[in-house]
Amino acid sequence: MSDPSSPKPNVEPLSRVQVLIAMGVTAVVLLLFARLWLFFDTSAVLLPLQWSGLALLVGIGTGLGITAASALMYRIWEAYRKSADYYLELVIRPLALPDLIWLGLLPGMSEELLFRGVMLPALGLTWFGLILSSLCFGILHFSGSQQWPYVVWATVIGVVLGLSALLSGNLLVPIVAHITTNLISSCVWKLRNE
Repeated sequence: MSDPSSPKPNVEPLSRVQVLIAMGVTAVVLLLFARLWLFFDTSAVLLPLQWSGLALLVGIGTGLGITAASALMYRIWEAYRKSADYYLELVIRPLALPDLIWLGLLPGMSEELLFRGVMLPALGLTWFGLILSSLCFGILHFSGSQQWPYVVWATVIGVVLGLSALLSGNLLVPIVAHITTNLISSCVWKLRNE
């Protein structure tokens, strides 16, 4: 059940089709931006994506850890809870349960390709690159000045996903972690709030 004290978006609600189109267009724009970055910055190299059972397991484990940390933050940090509910109300409420697969896959792949696959190596596989790419990732999740806690949390998650990429040297790990987190979190929120 929805928290009655959670702010409802004060914008016209989007339809299911509008949310799905927005997700698809955003994914294409991010993928295009990543491709253009690689095209114009000839020194930039894509972080390798290597399929392995271990990378899948590490990605799933990282995603479960992020999901658990997000659930904890949701319970103990009221500003984050309100900000997350606002964002999730806009994005998830109009979607049908099967649509959440797309919510897991599209951002998980396109955002990770850009932020951890292209931006992080281009800025440098260093603390500077990690922090700057994570800040950019957090800003991508900005949905209004009242929603700053969600941006802060997305930035922290960007650091975790970036660390998973740096430590593994494999883009598959943050992709799987991101998909896992999005799928679980959105399904839990949808089932509790419908």
